Amino acid sequence: MSELTLTLIKLGFLAVLWLFVLSAVSVIRSDIFGARVENAAPKPAKQPKPQKPQKQRKTPRGAPRTLQITEGPNSGQSVPVGDQPILLGRGTDAAIRLDDDYVSTRHARFATNGEQWFVEDLGSTNGTYIGSHRVTAPTPIGIGTSVRLGKTVVELRK
Repeated sequence: MSELTLTLIKLGFLAVLWLFVLSAVSVIRSDIFGARVENAAPKPAKQPKPQKPQKQRKTPRGAPRTLQITEGPNSGQSVPVGDQPILLGRGTDAAIRLDDDYVSTRHARFATNGEQWFVEDLGSTNGTYIGSHRVTAPTPIGIGTSVRLGKTVVELRK
């Protein structure tokens, strides 16, 4: 092989090596600091027509009102429950952002079908547990049932 060919191969290998290093640094940076959120000023929109206020539904008697952290680094925090699913994890899109090293970015989701509450593990590394049983599919839970995510324990409360 000519000297020119060897030099081009060396430079190509060096470029690929630097691309790998930069992508690894980017992944580590996003894992440590989270995803970058752009804070763009919203454009003024047309004024919508005023709508009639909707009647708020009362929560059925005996239905949970909050999801509360009972043990772990975020002990005492709670979030009110509604019809929307509640995401728990270390990510910025979580309803309760957990400061637990054993919790994944998107760890678990609490959701309701209107009558029953369910907990679902979202493919976390360390798993989600009800008692000593690992959650592998959406599992129904009741008020006061302890759900463990890493070192954090969460319960539905009235």
